[in-house]
Amino acid sequence: MSSSKILLITGVSSGFGRALAQEALAAGHTVVGTVRSTEARRDFEALSANSAFARKLDVTDFDAIDATVADIEANIGPIDVLVNNAGYGHEGVMEESPLSEMRRQFDVNVFGAVAMMKAILPFMRARKRGHILNITSMGGYITLPGIAYYCGSKFALEGISEALGKEVKPFGIAVTAVAPGSFRTDWAGRSMTRTPRSIADYDALFDPVRQAREEKSGKQLGDPRKAALAMLAVIDSEKPPAHLLLGSDALGLVRNKLAELEKEIRDWETVTISTDG
Repeated sequence: MSSSKILLITGVSSGFGRALAQEALAAGHTVVGTVRSTEARRDFEALSANSAFARKLDVTDFDAIDATVADIEANIGPIDVLVNNAGYGHEGVMEESPLSEMRRQFDVNVFGAVAMMKAILPFMRARKRGHILNITSMGGYITLPGIAYYCGSKFALEGISEALGKEVKPFGIAVTAVAPGSFRTDWAGRSMTRTPRSIADYDALFDPVRQAREEKSGKQLGDPRKAALAMLAVIDSEKPPAHLLLGSDALGLVRNKLAELEKEIRDWETVTISTDG
């Protein structure tokens, strides 16, 4: 086994966060998880008397993040790995979805993740080591109608992760954006916020997408435990990747997207270079 590390994982009550926490504990790591309630805190700390610690934190409570991270550093130990897992999916046709829904989607999926990174970086920079994993999505590469705000938030986190990785590499800090495909988590169920439908023009496009997602919920190809093991392999790696896709569905869809993009670039190349000089 590799050396034991301290992991801080946001959103450990379910999904990837819970699966990763359990596998990390089994591998001998210490895990600090953020939870939203006292009950969830007790539930998480019951996983291991000596290695599982919970902190109540909502990642959109930006003012509380610095103090929480400083408390963990002072009382539990140096955070080796930050895993930004807290997030949720918003489903809704863009024209129908209020801006308030977009703001909340970005507050959790983007601003919350960035606030966590900003709080942890001074400690990692001082130690000249550390690893940040941002759980994005294949929706940070490919898009589907009906999840515009979600894809926007994940595209944003992909870009921020990649740029940050270049900024902190000289300090021995690695940043990996982990983009899962469809997994058996709560994403399409309890964790999904759905904007009510209001414009009939979109029925033909959107209704089959929503129906397919609901039917597939709980029966997805991806196994969260296997995703957790893949993430632990990345954490243990000497040279972790800047991007990691998880799942054969993500691989196929992202490869198709890149091929389509390459073709479109070629088709419009003359127009592209006509603007020089």
